[in-house]
This record gives sequence, structure tokens and C-alpha cells, in this order.
Amino acid sequence: MSDNTLQRLHEAGQSIWLDYIDRTMLHNGDLQRRIREDALTGMTSNPSIFEKALAEGTAYDAQIKAEDGELTGMQLFEKIATTDVRDACDAFRQVHERMHGADGFVSIEVSPGAAHDARATVAEGTRLWKAVDRPNVMIKVPGTNEGAVAVRQLTAAGVNVNITLLFSIDAYKSVMDAYMAGLEDRVSAGQDISRIHSVASFFVSRVDTEVDKRLDAAAAAHPANEKTLKALRGKAAIANAKLAYRTFQDGLASPRWKALAAKGATVQRPLWASTSTKNPAYRDVMYVEELIGPDTVNTMPPQTIDAFRDHGKVERTVDKNLDAARQELQALEQNGVSLEAVTDKLLVDGLASFQKAFETLLVGLQKKTASLGRQLVASR
Repeated sequence: MSDNTLQRLHEAGQSIWLDYIDRTMLHNGDLQRRIREDALTGMTSNPSIFEKALAEGTAYDAQIKAEDGELTGMQLFEKIATTDVRDACDAFRQVHERMHGADGFVSIEVSPGAAHDARATVAEGTRLWKAVDRPNVMIKVPGTNEGAVAVRQLTAAGVNVNITLLFSIDAYKSVMDAYMAGLEDRVSAGQDISRIHSVASFFVSRVDTEVDKRLDAAAAAHPANEKTLKALRGKAAIANAKLAYRTFQDGLASPRWKALAAKGATVQRPLWASTSTKNPAYRDVMYVEELIGPDTVNTMPPQTIDAFRDHGKVERTVDKNLDAARQELQALEQNGVSLEAVTDKLLVDGLASFQKAFETLLVGLQKKTASLGRQLVASR
């Protein structure tokens, strides 16, 4: 067994993905070092991450100056993002091949403006898939009702999909169904399903952030119940994710999935996202340590990876204490905190946050382009 805690995490069946991308790390050896030393097997990106990468330094200046023709901000961003994701896919190609196609993925997200439009999501997802043109790219699709429709169509078309912004178990069930339906569509058409991969990204720490806020408000309104309410803080997110993993296990045991597996289907793994700890009163690696188990992915920002390497503890935890998890969520409901209301709000907030990041990114890209003596067109 390795002395590196991250290597042991990988050996426990959890894939470690980096929730960050920028051009500098793709070319200065940092990413290759992480793959080699820290068992890194994938990477995720989103508008917020690209916004930060584009705003800092000059790594993107050469491409911005070299792009030919008149481009909109969206078109220029897609060229920049697909270049980075393509290069990252190439960096993970050996991982992808060594693991027989089961890992080594890099995700790129459709624009948040398409979140409630299945047709637009499919069109954009297909365009990004073709633009990157690598077998180990995944297209990120928001976990809305319309997103689930798009997941089925993209899966049926042979596109790897990462369903993002999942908070509720009902939404998770919907995208599990969509993935299987897309595979079934391919089987009906006589097409291969053994090379299609998917993950379902369940957001974790944001659940505690919102639940804790509501618990604090309830405690302030009902001081006599303060002790009970505050004892529930920091419990909901992990409990919710553990029950999601149980849902995943139930899906694997279903006759429907077994029929697909017999034809070569690969599992849609649960991915734990938003796993940095937002509350400094909580252990900084709690959203990693409490959700370790086989067939899972944890996508972590660099600081969480560093923290886990330094002092993380590895043991299978994701399917332990399920009864306690159920009791904690029941206690929330009994004390007036609706998890359904929380997860509904988080989806809306998540989409709005990504949209804002995307708009800020395009504004920043326009300023950067102007500073380099180039002009973007308003629309096309």
C-alpha cells in the first residue's frame, strides 16, 4: 500500500479528479506531476474556473491574438475552452488507456443558458463533443428536467455525459433513468454501448451551507430548541450523499441495469462535487473522508487535494451508518427544515451562479481582447 494518502484513496475505489483547469498547469508539468504522484485520474471545468483562469496572467494572450476572423465572445471562449480541454484529455490519455477507458476523463460544460432547453443542450453538447474530438471528454449537462431529456439523447448518440448540479435524490433518479434509457435506445438501434461513460455529479457542501443557515434561523426563532437544532448542523450533506449512493447501489442491482451490463454497459458513477469545506468550524476534508467507496469519483479543488494528502484518513465510509443518515434527514423535516425546499433552491442558485460567472467571463474576455488590439463581434 502506498504511503501517499491520495494513492490509498484511489486504491479504495474512488477516482480523484481535479476541480480546476488552466493553461499554465497543462504545460508546465504540474498536471503530469499530479497524475504521476497523486493518482489524479480526471479533471472538471466550469465557467467559474475558466473565468479565473482567463482573468489571471497572459497564458491565453497568444491564442486570442492568433484567432482568425470575426468571433463573438461565446465563439472565442469555446475555442479557448476546447483547446484547454483537448490538451487535458491528451494529458490523461495514458490513464484512459491504462484503465481500459474507465477513467481519465475531462469535462467541459454547456453554457448555463441552455439549462432549460433540451434541444439547445443537445446541439451545444454535440458541437463541443466534436470540437474536442477525444474519447475521454465528457460533456457537462445541468441536472434539470430538460437536462435529463438531453442526457438520454446525447447518450444515445454516443456522447459521454457528466450530469452536474444534482442536489436531490429524485433528480438523481431521473438522470440515472435517462442514462439507461439512452443506452437502451442504442441497443435497440443495434449500436455498441461498451464505450460510453457517464458520471452523475452530486453537489455536497452547498447542502450544508443552506441547511445550516436555516437551522440557525430556526434556533434564533425558537431558543428553547436551540440545542437540538444546532446539533443537526453539518449533517445533511453527507447524509443526503450517502442515500444517493444507496440509490446507486439499488440501481446496479436492478434487472434493468443487469440487462444493460450484460451487453457491455459501464456504470454511471456517482461523483461528489463541491467537496471543499465552506465552514471553517468543520474538518477541511470531511466531504472526502465521509464519502469513500468503490465506483465513486471525488472532484476536488487543489487546496482540498493538498489537505487530504496531508492529513486525510482512508476507509470505506460511503455506505456506513445509513440508518443514522436517514434519522438525521428525518430530524431536519421534524424541525421544520425541508430538504426538498433546500435542494430546489440550490439548483436555482447554482444555475444563476454559473450564468453570472459565464457573463462575467465574457465581459472579461471582451476587455482582454480589446487590450490585445482585437475586436469581438456582438452576435452572429
